[in-house]
Amino acid sequence: MSPISNIKHTNSGHFFLMAGPCAIENRDMALRIAEHIHGISDRLKIPFIFKGSYRKANRTRLDSFTGIGDEKALKILQEVGQTFGIPTVTDVHEAHEATMAAEYVDVLQIPAFLCRQTDLLVAAAQTGKAVNVKKGQFLSGSSMKFAVEKIKDTNPDSAVILTDRGNSFGYGDLVVDFRNIPEMQAFEVPVVMDCTHSLQQPNQSSGVTGGKPRLIATIAKAAIAVGADGLFIETHFNPSEAKSDGANMLPLDQLEGLLTQLIRIQEAVQHS
Repeated sequence: MSPISNIKHTNSGHFFLMAGPCAIENRDMALRIAEHIHGISDRLKIPFIFKGSYRKANRTRLDSFTGIGDEKALKILQEVGQTFGIPTVTDVHEAHEATMAAEYVDVLQIPAFLCRQTDLLVAAAQTGKAVNVKKGQFLSGSSMKFAVEKIKDTNPDSAVILTDRGNSFGYGDLVVDFRNIPEMQAFEVPVVMDCTHSLQQPNQSSGVTGGKPRLIATIAKAAIAVGADGLFIETHFNPSEAKSDGANMLPLDQLEGLLTQLIRIQEAVQHS
């Protein structure tokens, strides 16, 4: 059974959550973060998919952290899923990686820059795993129908998720167009708002991406009000010490309070 088989593209029940660190840094860190989020999501009755990248392929600088080794990180993701009984998601960058990653996780994620890569989408669909495709920063929501078609034409049984992560706004910023959420929901798939990467400030002169994490709650609240089916939030006990994308992460101790507010917003919208 697909890990998202109980997630509808309508607003029945609570939104679901894809959350975790940007990258798998070590076993202890991954298990501690997963345990913390799992406890919160269980209390709030929010479906939870643990996120962690086994490798970061899209880095500006050669000396940026990319991972601890593919198999080692994937085995940690598998352990997280088995320990807490939750689905897991990780991103793949080339077609040959799909089969490898599919042995360890439940959802394969296609990075935004690669959402038009036909071979990658086809390979992910062929594994039979659920596929989360991040909308390119250069695309409209309506353009994502072609990504959905590539996956569904390859494997009609594939479960597909689409995730918005903002659009390029000049050279060093992103802006969120919330029209993309209903536009992508028209394809009858769950639509997620990436509340952390949409606040990145890419192409900094330092070669390290910046961000505006103080606005994570703003993006999340607006997305739930518009009707997003799920939220994607990268989080860490101490974002300043994270080895990847710490500049736009949510501190883990802020997660429960934010999710509680978001449930209230969703309930208010549903009953309005």
